[in-house]
Amino acid sequence: MAYQSILEFSMQGRGTRDITDAVAKVVAQSGTGCGLAHVFVQHTSCSLTITENADADVRRDLETVIGRLAPDGDPAYRHDAEGPDDMSAHARSMLTDTGVMVPVGAGRLLLGTWQGIYLWEHRTAPHRRTVVVTVLG
Repeated sequence: MAYQSILEFSMQGRGTRDITDAVAKVVAQSGTGCGLAHVFVQHTSCSLTITENADADVRRDLETVIGRLAPDGDPAYRHDAEGPDDMSAHARSMLTDTGVMVPVGAGRLLLGTWQGIYLWEHRTAPHRRTVVVTVLG
């Protein structure tokens, strides 16, 4: 059995947004008791991650780390058609991931106590992002 839903999120610029509740709602609607939830973002300049859901400092620190790995405006970048955050956003997306998989049990996401699913915007300007949730069971 498979169930799929498309979610849309308005992102205000660089940063993370907790989408766990929205994904959990799709899982509940699917009626799947046991299986997998695959969450995929349809863009190349943002990503998904599972990380700490209690202390926002973790996500701020992750932003610092990824900024060091893929800084904006690096003069070595060729792709800068949309500004100094263009290529760095693509690199950040590749270094993180565009999809996550979470087990489903008893009709709910089996995330750990301190885990949440986050949409991570890598561009500095606002964007509308599309996330596909597919529940298999």
